[in-house]
Amino acid sequence: MVLHSAEAFEERVAPYRSELFAHCYRMMGTVDQAEDALQEALTRAWQGRHTFRRSISVGAWLYRIATNVCLNAIEVRRRDRVEAGPCPDELLTGIASPDIGPDARYDAHESVSLAFLTVLQVLPPRQRAVLLLRDVLTFRSAEVALLLDTSVQAVNSSLQRARTTLRSIYTRSGHSPAIDNARRTNPPLLERYLRAWEAADVAGLVSILREDAVLSMPPKPMVIGATAIGEFLSQHIFAIGPMRLITASANESPAFAAYVREALGQRYLTFALLVIEVDGDQITHIYAYSDPRVLVPFGLSKELAG
Repeated sequence: MVLHSAEAFEERVAPYRSELFAHCYRMMGTVDQAEDALQEALTRAWQGRHTFRRSISVGAWLYRIATNVCLNAIEVRRRDRVEAGPCPDELLTGIASPDIGPDARYDAHESVSLAFLTVLQVLPPRQRAVLLLRDVLTFRSAEVALLLDTSVQAVNSSLQRARTTLRSIYTRSGHSPAIDNARRTNPPLLERYLRAWEAADVAGLVSILREDAVLSMPPKPMVIGATAIGEFLSQHIFAIGPMRLITASANESPAFAAYVREALGQRYLTFALLVIEVDGDQITHIYAYSDPRVLVPFGLSKELAG
């Protein structure tokens, strides 16, 4: 394979862009850091194109570069706390690589869910990389050892520790290849959620939350339990003013852009992005993001007319 020209390089790399972005996103936890890592990885791949050898596939070569870029970036930021952030669905299009086989422990949807991404950020970086390469991308241990320049024994040890950590803190709620899209989204349920939120109907909202539902508002503490969530929203959110919700999507899950009306006007200003996790006929998790930097990739309007 010849990668000497920019055209040839782009032609061979293009099919991997989406899945490489998703890999960087899983590793880094936020869209902006994933985009930076992907750009750096592709730059390094172009500059080091002469290092490509036919002994591995183009995809494996690119994953090796991207993974190491992410590990280096995480090392640089090691003192900074990173909260997993949402990602627009359009950036995750085509993430199910044709190379991913039936041995994957986490399907394409679950592997970009906010619940999974949040837990990934708890893992030490190299354990995170090994888990993703083995259990999401289904590289064999020997292949992962080659990609990370380590031994098979070290890979298997890291994988075992990562899996043990996940089993202790990660609850697989509604994520399974067997659960269809209708069950994950449930349009009638989401319509009830929208109406309850816009009407500041606490009782109506609590009625569609699972008893152990969670409200996450990174970096603030979580609110756990349907009743507690209702009380929190009543006291701290709905009291701010009337809300309007606009349908959105993030992390292959339903989402809403929430706008709050100005105190002395008719405009509705951007308030937060709400990403919803659904299990059947109940809402299990609400992720609320109000940091403007998190909202930028979604291209949300800053205001709505009254």
